[in-house]
Amino acid sequence: MATCSTGCAPAVRLCQRLNRLKTLDGDMMATSLKRCLSTLDLTLMGVGGMVGSGLYVLTGTVAKDTAGPAVIISFVFAGIASLLAAFCYAEFGARIPKTGSAYMFTYVSVGEVWAFLIGWNVILENMIGGAAVARAWSGYLDSIFNHAIQNFTETHIMQWNVPFLAHYPDLLAAGILVFASVFISFGVQVSSYLNHIFSTISMGVIAFILVFGFVLADPANWSQEQGGFAPYGMSGILAGSATCFYAFVGFDVIASSSEEAKNPQKAVPVATAISLGLAATAYILVSCVLTLMVPWRTLDPNSALADAFFRRGYSWAGIVVAVGSICAMNTVLLCNLFSLPRIVYAMAEDGLFFSIFARVNPVTKVPVNAILVFGILMACMALMFDLEALVQFLSIGTLLAYTFVAASVIVLRFQPEKTNSKDTTTTSPNVNAEPKQYESFSDKLQLVERQTTRERRGVGHLKAYWEPYLDRLLGDCEPGEVVAFCVMTLIVSSVSLCAVLEFGNEQLQFPVWCFTMLLVIFTLAYVLSLALIWIHEPQRNNQTFQVPLVPLTPGASILFNVFLMMKLSLLTWIRFTVWIAIGLLVYFGYGIWHSKEGLRELQPKDMAARYVVLPSGSLVETVQSVQPDGQVVTSAHQIRCFQNSLL
Repeated sequence: MATCSTGCAPAVRLCQRLNRLKTLDGDMMATSLKRCLSTLDLTLMGVGGMVGSGLYVLTGTVAKDTAGPAVIISFVFAGIASLLAAFCYAEFGARIPKTGSAYMFTYVSVGEVWAFLIGWNVILENMIGGAAVARAWSGYLDSIFNHAIQNFTETHIMQWNVPFLAHYPDLLAAGILVFASVFISFGVQVSSYLNHIFSTISMGVIAFILVFGFVLADPANWSQEQGGFAPYGMSGILAGSATCFYAFVGFDVIASSSEEAKNPQKAVPVATAISLGLAATAYILVSCVLTLMVPWRTLDPNSALADAFFRRGYSWAGIVVAVGSICAMNTVLLCNLFSLPRIVYAMAEDGLFFSIFARVNPVTKVPVNAILVFGILMACMALMFDLEALVQFLSIGTLLAYTFVAASVIVLRFQPEKTNSKDTTTTSPNVNAEPKQYESFSDKLQLVERQTTRERRGVGHLKAYWEPYLDRLLGDCEPGEVVAFCVMTLIVSSVSLCAVLEFGNEQLQFPVWCFTMLLVIFTLAYVLSLALIWIHEPQRNNQTFQVPLVPLTPGASILFNVFLMMKLSLLTWIRFTVWIAIGLLVYFGYGIWHSKEGLRELQPKDMAARYVVLPSGSLVETVQSVQPDGQVVTSAHQIRCFQNSLL
């Protein structure tokens, strides 16, 4: 046994290092960035991140190819599914007002290596997304001028026929990214001001489309002669919902901006709810107008709205639509360029990424190095690469981040609060002060007195009603331990259930009895995991927003996200695996050695006092030094006997 313990010690220490959690400072509002964003600023950022070119392209594509006029119902379902994920982001953004979004949320609840991989994927997601929007912006503007820009570039500059590269260098797309990066580096207020302008114009154009479109509406376009309201049935509506779900990707920019919000506890949840509501309303009403203006079978997927006005005899309205589309793409571009450097900054600030990106300009209070470097990298991608083959990669990174954030909400909700040195001292200027592990004699004495009454009903323990039934089975577990295991089971059962539903009949060709049995087993595992989580005591915090109906709400979000991931192509999963492998090389080559949490473990720990009540009624006090890797070394030992003093 001793040999086994000695041999396993390095592996245990490695696992502890990989899964260590981020220590939060007592003053959550302390930051080197500038807190200047209001609720309105965050709301317009959220609207700008969600209402982009998808409003002008996605609505027509889904209506014609997938759902028909029932695309309206598809957007309703997609909005509800997005609301589940948005709730989770809103709780974390209000509770932990730090930049980094999904990366930060995973770091404080799941573990370091998982947080790094989430951040690593979000970086690529934002880079591809920003480059793709820049190319779409360039292509849309080029089409207005009858492709004069493309023809000039191919004729007078260069063109190439290389796999994965574009047919010609898109100088316009690269230029707009560099130009936008320079503007964003001037400060968060400049970024917010530009976003205000473009979002206001975009919402004005949407209002024009709705008013003028309803005037031109013809209910006959929903009649049975045209195929009816739902020509593809419920299967088409659900397939359309899966596609429409990606239209709402972008609300996480609000959580990414929480460290620069004036009052994040209030502003983040309110801005998330309002922006998601506005975006869902815009998508639903525009879909309604579009399918009422012209028959859905005749829609042009590439420019549905402009083409609809042109066919109704109002070609001038197409110019207004074009202006709105360009402004909408500008807002999405700004949101990508705004979020990406802050995620890089958060990772660098924690020591998991190169420290040069953690520097904040003392004047503008923004991470200028991260903005310029990654803005140029994004411009290079837009300049050279054919991003059509990589756009689907965006989905897997987003869905994975949503899944981990939902799981993190459950874990933190049932995890006892950890005290920090900031909680017990107000004079220390060091924002990276160590969390105190010393427990005062009076606090511990009160705990001893309440040992037989309230200890079991703390956060993470079984609820009092269930103690007589399950205490013998689960009573010996640490607070939150059962919940963490159930969250893991919840994710595994969700993956298994969705895999059986997606591949069981066709690819795997399971017999009916086997298919049914697997569905029942994994469904029961999913439901049982939710039930076991629910019977534990959660945290109750009335000061900040909390996700309602936990664990049901985040559990449903996990299931839906996993289901959408199962629908992605095999090539997307292969690319994802390659990118993850590259990320692991970066983490094990740099991040794990420079992690601030790792350096914190190497520093001397505070003294910890432990009190034990002996059967005789005596109280024994042991003062110990807490070392890295959770080891406890006795540095002093005092015994104070209070004969029958506790009786």
